[in-house]
Amino acid sequence: MSADAPLLVYDGECGFCTRSVRFILRHDVRRRTARFAARASEAGRAVRERHASVRDVDSLLWVDSVAGQERVRYYSDALIGIAEYLGGPWAWVGAIARLLPRALRDPGYLLIARVRRRLVPGNAACVLPSPAESSRMMA
Repeated sequence: MSADAPLLVYDGECGFCTRSVRFILRHDVRRRTARFAARASEAGRAVRERHASVRDVDSLLWVDSVAGQERVRYYSDALIGIAEYLGGPWAWVGAIARLLPRALRDPGYLLIARVRRRLVPGNAACVLPSPAESSRMMA
């Protein structure tokens, strides 16, 4: 797995977030290169240490590379990055979302983020990857 492959940092203690990871794994039919790390993992902490601007962001982080530079997107921009990565109809959804100003997108994202633990009741279920997907999970 390439170090330049995109990385999704997610809340490993949130059922909604772990279901989101499963959704991405299920719909990632083109590239199958994205990596995943729980926020509390060593890889998740390392991203937040390298990027002071996201240290306190309680959100998905989509980490990719632009012209060899690591870029971290969060809030609605992270969702757009994921949609672009997935391609196909999801890329169209991302393109349409990008037409909305961030000042309109982010409040909607933050509302869902605030109630995400209530959307999927119970404890977070671990993401149990298939053998092919296990190399994409980072500790």
